[in-house]
Amino acid sequence: MTNPTKKYLLLWAIFIAVMLLLPEFVSKGTLRTIIFANFLAIFAISWDVLSGRTGYISFGHPFLIGIGAYTSAILSYRFDMPIELSIPLAVLTTTIGGTLFFLPALRLKGSYFALVTLAFMELMYQLVQVIRPDLTGGTRGMSGIETITRGAVNNYYLSFALMVTIAISMWLLMRTRFGSALSAIGMNEESVRGSGLSTTKLKLAAFMTSAFIAGLGGAFYVHYLGSIAPRALFDINFLFTIIVSALIGGAATIIGPMFGALFLTILLEALRPILPGVERYLIYGSIALIVYMFKPQGLVVLVLDTLDKLRSIISSRS
Repeated sequence: MTNPTKKYLLLWAIFIAVMLLLPEFVSKGTLRTIIFANFLAIFAISWDVLSGRTGYISFGHPFLIGIGAYTSAILSYRFDMPIELSIPLAVLTTTIGGTLFFLPALRLKGSYFALVTLAFMELMYQLVQVIRPDLTGGTRGMSGIETITRGAVNNYYLSFALMVTIAISMWLLMRTRFGSALSAIGMNEESVRGSGLSTTKLKLAAFMTSAFIAGLGGAFYVHYLGSIAPRALFDINFLFTIIVSALIGGAATIIGPMFGALFLTILLEALRPILPGVERYLIYGSIALIVYMFKPQGLVVLVLDTLDKLRSIISSRS
């Protein structure tokens, strides 16, 4: 086992232990904030699998999250389908439907890919408002959607279990040859293609994996909220927060987006009493930019460096 692997395993162990004990030391209000951070981490991990690895920046992740959320909400709320069936069907719909929509975009590069994905998000925002509003709820959305469990503590542990299961699974997957190939695409796609590998198939697999996570997170998210509205789901600030969480936490690391999501969520809530309006997004964006400038590798590197310093101090004293 390599030294970097040991560092990450130690980081995983500390993170999981702290998160499991958290409900014993914080208020229920704080727990509800962390629940949102857990879901944000899932969305950021989904973005990181595709964009963090391959370098294909996606601005359309709320589109994928929306497919999962709306599918499960409509099936359970409008057709009385049990959540045990609506969530898997929502994930399947997101993976297949999202892939069919985005498949043509996978042959594009750079800003063209980003613009197409952004267009899909805007398209989804418009469609849910005008097509079958009797199903989607139109501009007002839907409320009274069945929830999986009740109470801040129960929802915290549910969201954490979902988040950490996805995170560990993706972390292990990205350590395989598949993850290495995706990273290679991000560095030099032509070289990967020259080695005989199909970059289109690799990008398609990455997108399907990303869509699967986004659909799963979106479906669970709507059944946590008990409501859904297009204005909140397809908001540009929501997209911005997902991307910044991945970048500031540490792109292409999987564990980094979790730290980024926690950091940004806590920062936003801390700014809310001071700046209750959208102004706080400007402040938190500035803070995120400063952190990213000084630590472009992300907060995860800062945490690992801190652990190394603590280990050195302990070793020198023993």
